[in-house]
Amino acid sequence: MQKYAGFQEIEHTADIALRVWAASIPELLQKAAKGMFTVCGVQVNKQSRHQRTFQITFSDYESLLVHFLSELLYYLERDNLAFERFRISINEAQVKVTAYGYPVLSIQKMIKAVTYHQLQVQTTERGYEAVIVFDV
Repeated sequence: MQKYAGFQEIEHTADIALRVWAASIPELLQKAAKGMFTVCGVQVNKQSRHQRTFQITFSDYESLLVHFLSELLYYLERDNLAFERFRISINEAQVKVTAYGYPVLSIQKMIKAVTYHQLQVQTTERGYEAVIVFDV
């Protein structure tokens, strides 16, 4: 594991939970996305790269994290795309994201939703940390 950025699946009774940490909020979003696609067991076809751009208005980091991951789930379900690289710019209460990814070949577990259950983005010695629970 890297010292300043990463993710780890943690035990949860019925759903999937993920602990994510990073030095900055944009990096936290990226690690959360990578963790989400990893725990789903997503396999992609790297022969054709796609990009999607979207904006999110948020009131706190918790809502930003939920909306960001929910948007990625939307593209996974609608367009069959999973993303692994991001360009993220945050300006006060709005974030602009350009996501780069690939068509999905297979998924082991499908996530229904990103939840607010016990979600709190905290400042720690590693920067920012959150535990995210996914409804499966």
